[in-house]
Amino acid sequence: MAVPDGRSLEAVMLGLGGEFFALEAGIVREILDPVPVTEVPGARSFIRGVINVRGKVVPLADLRLCFGMTPAPPTQDTRMVVVEIDLDGDPTTVGILADKVHEVTEIAAASTEEAPRIGMQWRPEFIRRIGKRNDDFVVIPNMERIFS
Repeated sequence: MAVPDGRSLEAVMLGLGGEFFALEAGIVREILDPVPVTEVPGARSFIRGVINVRGKVVPLADLRLCFGMTPAPPTQDTRMVVVEIDLDGDPTTVGILADKVHEVTEIAAASTEEAPRIGMQWRPEFIRRIGKRNDDFVVIPNMERIFS
């Protein structure tokens, strides 16, 4: 991720439970309207099931559950963001539920910092950086740690 070494990060901004999350734009493959989800018995608690993305079976994660937020019913703004992340050297496609997808924007490196180890409501190992954009805090999640 580009932010720590001084460059800016081009990011897709997501809304989850009233918070802003930023995904590196380079990992986003597509943004979908909600599609049917098939539940998978025994899946990790934050995996809602699998979806069909152009004939490929893709796990769908609800990051709200990962970050200890209350699950929410879908709205007209709900989207499924399909990303490709590197898990143990293998490119892996996963879907992420988002309450809303906002815009693609630049987050300056100078406006980010390490997540504090105390005082956070979320598991710090799931957060790569915390940024500031306008007057809002932006969470830059560590997608590889979340899914590994």
